[in-house]
Amino acid sequence: MFRAVHFPSLSSPTFFFSNLRIPALSSFNPHFPSSLAKAPPLFPSLNSTISSPSSSSSPFLRWTPSMVRNPRLQRKVMFSSGSSGREGKEVLVQHLLVGEDNLKLLVELQQRISGEIDLSDLAVEYSICPSKENGGMLGWIRRGQTVPEFEEAAFSAPLNKVVRCKTKFGWHLLQVLSESTREESILQDIEPEELHLKMQDPCFVEEAQLIDVREPEEVAQASLPGFKVLPLRQFGTWGSVITDEFDPKKDTYVLCHHGVRSMQVAKWLQTQGFNSVFNVSGGIHAYALKADSSIPTY
Repeated sequence: MFRAVHFPSLSSPTFFFSNLRIPALSSFNPHFPSSLAKAPPLFPSLNSTISSPSSSSSPFLRWTPSMVRNPRLQRKVMFSSGSSGREGKEVLVQHLLVGEDNLKLLVELQQRISGEIDLSDLAVEYSICPSKENGGMLGWIRRGQTVPEFEEAAFSAPLNKVVRCKTKFGWHLLQVLSESTREESILQDIEPEELHLKMQDPCFVEEAQLIDVREPEEVAQASLPGFKVLPLRQFGTWGSVITDEFDPKKDTYVLCHHGVRSMQVAKWLQTQGFNSVFNVSGGIHAYALKADSSIPTY
């Protein structure tokens, strides 16, 4: 069983995508080193269908978060790529990045992961990719969205195995957490106004499965009653026991700040057998603007 945090995510950008068409997750972390913020744009083309409503002081530092390893798989890791036919599929990836001249550090991190240290914990401490703020979570990617070396590693790595690759940005340790076909990725959105009406019924709050994937500092600023907070950054704590706490057969509603992180988590829940998952469109920000002005915005 996991311990829910009753408070909520600061998504982080990543900068190694080439001709990226992946959506941005949420606002850029203003505390990320300014030296990286001065880097030239690397992916001018972004998918407008899931772009972040937040502005960023560094427009090229935008990413798709996402979540998660497949909790039903063993956590044993290996550091060589395998072969896996994933044509027409998306993969959910987390990674850490170190500099090209830090191969020794990379080897040390490999050894620590082999000793059951979680990759996401090491990403927070050692990765030079802005995604470190989210435990190295990159989100769902398809072929053609990343630089070739990273794509080859991501689409050939066995599920839940940590593999190594080198790109022009440095050395990566990456882990494929889950995979899905595009058909499996169709999600249901619920508009803030509709959710607000449902929230007026005490039975709905008691019976529905309500999940907030924001970080504690966000939940402290604005929250909705009945939502269990499962911070995305703490996925390693709760991902493996999600079906112990929630029933895959019940309606499940997922909330974040602007609706992008929650979409990624909702999509992952589908890969875990959840049949009726609703993403709160626009997140708590849209809920505050459209449905309940008493909710603070931030």
